[in-house]
Amino acid sequence: MRTLQFFSRKFESVPAAVSWYLSDLGEARGKQELFTRQSPQRLKVLREHALIESAVSSNRIEGVEVDKSRIATIVFGKPFLRNRDEEEVRGYRQALALIHEQGASLPVSEETILKLHRLTRGEIWDAGKYKEKDGDIVEKFPDGRSRVRFKTVSAADAPIRMRELIELYDDAIKDHKIPPMVLLAAFNLDFLCIHPFRDGNGRVSRLLLLLQSYHLGFEVGRYISLERLIEQNKERYYETLEQSSRGWQAGKHDPWPYINYILFIIKTAYREFEQRLGRLQSPRGEKTGLIIGAIDGTSDSFSISEIQNKCPNVSVDMIRRVLKRLRSENRVRCLGRGQTARWSKTKQWQLGNTQ
Repeated sequence: MRTLQFFSRKFESVPAAVSWYLSDLGEARGKQELFTRQSPQRLKVLREHALIESAVSSNRIEGVEVDKSRIATIVFGKPFLRNRDEEEVRGYRQALALIHEQGASLPVSEETILKLHRLTRGEIWDAGKYKEKDGDIVEKFPDGRSRVRFKTVSAADAPIRMRELIELYDDAIKDHKIPPMVLLAAFNLDFLCIHPFRDGNGRVSRLLLLLQSYHLGFEVGRYISLERLIEQNKERYYETLEQSSRGWQAGKHDPWPYINYILFIIKTAYREFEQRLGRLQSPRGEKTGLIIGAIDGTSDSFSISEIQNKCPNVSVDMIRRVLKRLRSENRVRCLGRGQTARWSKTKQWQLGNTQ
């Protein structure tokens, strides 16, 4: 909560790199609805891939791995689980299902955080419980040496700090003085520094990242695994976390490297979302249906560029071909010439839709 405490007392501006990310993310969220109007079948494929990748990657970051041949069965089926690793992967998938199903209606509360931890930890004795003993984050080297990388909040203070963190976050979100995505990343950093659980802190932090993104209207995590992107950029994850946690206890840390990293991950997810939707093959006639649906949704005249904005994965040439066919059927007419010409629906369009 040191980061949120600092921001609540003094928040002047964000670094230039963070501003660029916020601008890009705002644009991506604006396009989000357009992309999610694509074929349900295509989005279903992305959702299923994201579930598998998230459950596997988030656990693999923590050293938990399962047999590749059993991954789909563990995530989507109800098999007999062979070991603790499979139990934890299944539990993470259940936590993801909770977030995906309840979304913005699931509050960022102490109860939710403990429930997410309980799901991810399975049947182990301290699942859903704060740590009972102090424990620092220790880095171990291949030659056997080790060092304390970060001294976490004590077990006695962890519950108090968690309540403070949640309260600070709620107040800051309602206050509207700090960009919400900055608050999301700051909350994530403070949570990891508090380190409230004996084990499973990283996994819960990634689930909270997904949940809070949904609260703020950024739903790309349904289709692209944020956990996989974090795993693919794991070195940068640990590097920025160490940079931003240094001096955290005294409130003299620099939170921006880690905040910048979290925004980078979410921006990367949106870029991949657009790319992967473009690569998936559309069912025959789907793009024509999207164009006709976009035209039907207009109340007055429209331009080709306006239809393209409603159908982001459809080319201008495709839109022109469909308009040419509709004009030959006397369902639309062109009101001018050139690329900026406007079009309108005819009475035949209305008759065709009522028959």
